[in-house]
Amino acid sequence: MTAPLTLTTGRRPDGTPLLTAAGEIDMSNSEAFAAAVASALDGDGGDGGDGRLVVDLRAVEYLDSAGLSVLFAHAERLELIAPPLLEPVLTLSGLGELTTVRTVPPTDPR
Repeated sequence: MTAPLTLTTGRRPDGTPLLTAAGEIDMSNSEAFAAAVASALDGDGGDGGDGRLVVDLRAVEYLDSAGLSVLFAHAERLELIAPPLLEPVLTLSGLGELTTVRTVPPTDPR
């Protein structure tokens, strides 16, 4: 059974590509997550500033090693926005040493 995951692409006001994930990222959907990250990076077209991708994980409730592998594969080009829930995983994995991780509260559903 595939874990629930919604992936949405867009751009920040400064033109930087943005990938927003909501749900759970695990082995059952990590290929879809990897494809979305790669597509957002490839679709940058050179007009997104420094070629970075912002990945908004504020609505992610679970991230396992399969999801971390996707992030590690592109760490040099990512900036992560993460909820406090994911901070220990990102810190202990060492991902925070390879890319920018901003910890912010989850999005308000109101």
